[in-house]
Amino acid sequence: MAKENYPPGVQNYIVRGQKMLADEATQRTRMRSKRFDTIAVHGIYGLEAALANQGSINEPVYLSSAQHFENSDHMEAALAYLMPSWAYSRIANPTLHYLEETLSLLEGYGFDEEVSCCATGSGMAAIFLATNPFLVDSPPKGPFNIVVSSKCYGGTFMLFNERYAKERGIDVRWVKDPLDLKEWESLVDQQTRFLFAEMPSNPTLAVFDICAVALLAHQFGVPLIVDSTIATPALLRPLCLGADIVVHSVSKSMNAGGLAIAGAVIARHQIPSRVGPDEMRENFALYLKLLPGRDFGPALSPLSALLILNELHTLRSKLDLLSQNCMEVARFLAQHSCVTAVYYPGLPGDAGHTVASRLMRLVDSENACDDALPRYGHLLSFRVKGGATKARIFFDRLQMIMRATDLGRIKSIATIPSISTHQQQGDQGRKLADIPGDLVRLNVGGEHPQDIIEDLDQALMGP
Repeated sequence: MAKENYPPGVQNYIVRGQKMLADEATQRTRMRSKRFDTIAVHGIYGLEAALANQGSINEPVYLSSAQHFENSDHMEAALAYLMPSWAYSRIANPTLHYLEETLSLLEGYGFDEEVSCCATGSGMAAIFLATNPFLVDSPPKGPFNIVVSSKCYGGTFMLFNERYAKERGIDVRWVKDPLDLKEWESLVDQQTRFLFAEMPSNPTLAVFDICAVALLAHQFGVPLIVDSTIATPALLRPLCLGADIVVHSVSKSMNAGGLAIAGAVIARHQIPSRVGPDEMRENFALYLKLLPGRDFGPALSPLSALLILNELHTLRSKLDLLSQNCMEVARFLAQHSCVTAVYYPGLPGDAGHTVASRLMRLVDSENACDDALPRYGHLLSFRVKGGATKARIFFDRLQMIMRATDLGRIKSIATIPSISTHQQQGDQGRKLADIPGDLVRLNVGGEHPQDIIEDLDQALMGP
């Protein structure tokens, strides 16, 4: 129904809603002029919002499933999405809104256009929501395809290979070397719906030239979707480099304490797409939140949102510390007699070093000395000399480093991807992604790097 056809009482709420949106836009504009750390600390929660919440200097948590309305006109306007509201926590919630606004400001830092965010209950929910709308059977007719880097998280591989390719018959075209632009070019055509890659990837830390691949995607009128979980906006902001949509497993690097599971889809407005309604292109994240997200139901808990908001306050400083620790550990492993290869883009000999050095920079460090600028994240992988059996012996000998499938933690954690995070994709899938049995993935935490090194060394040198 057109807005002008609603009764006068509803019209009054529409006008009220327009003022609410204008006030928030003013606050958003004010915060966009601030620096990264300030945004991470405050988001859009300013003095006025604090006074409206009993003076609380922290964002409030709304542990309620639903919103009470003033009257029937208020309910009708809200549920027609004609004014800001939250109605039901499967659709929206005030605490989630503060998280979404903070994430969109951080991911859009330095980006001149508008950015929006849709928070989800997990990183996989975010990847599903970010990709599924492009897989509808609508013009252009005929078989369609998606082009995806094979260097990706096991859950992502399973979504694309099992749920999309095998169950739905979608042509998934795997890029074996994401640094090879010609390979990307050979796979994209007029039936491609989107391009997808991780930067850097889990677990092999592969990188790709976001700028070049974004240009390729836009030549074909489709979006580039980047999973930037490991880097976070503190080290990399793909929207500034030409990407259209960014997904995060917020459970990981943004949430170093590890107290919650969450995901996020963050997109610029006016994305390219050959399919879908106009409102999807105009504000992709809002479209996901109010329509597909409402119907599929991948809602995030308000309490989890609050825990993550608290973690975001120190995102930049944590990623700086963890990156420096990881670099020190990578250098140690690179010269160890029991290690045959180390995958970390910070090492000069790494295949992705040149591209990573150009694209991955600690935000707001321009005035620091040159060696303070590049930062390559907290994750690395390495191969243990002697094969899969030796890798398991090393793994079992760790005395401080946790054995788990997690990453992004303030505590160092190791896993063997072939028997954990990438086990289900099978031998052929692991071969495609270059994940052998002797590969160990290491999340380098906030412990003193020398203590991490000592634990690695004793485990490597064991019998």
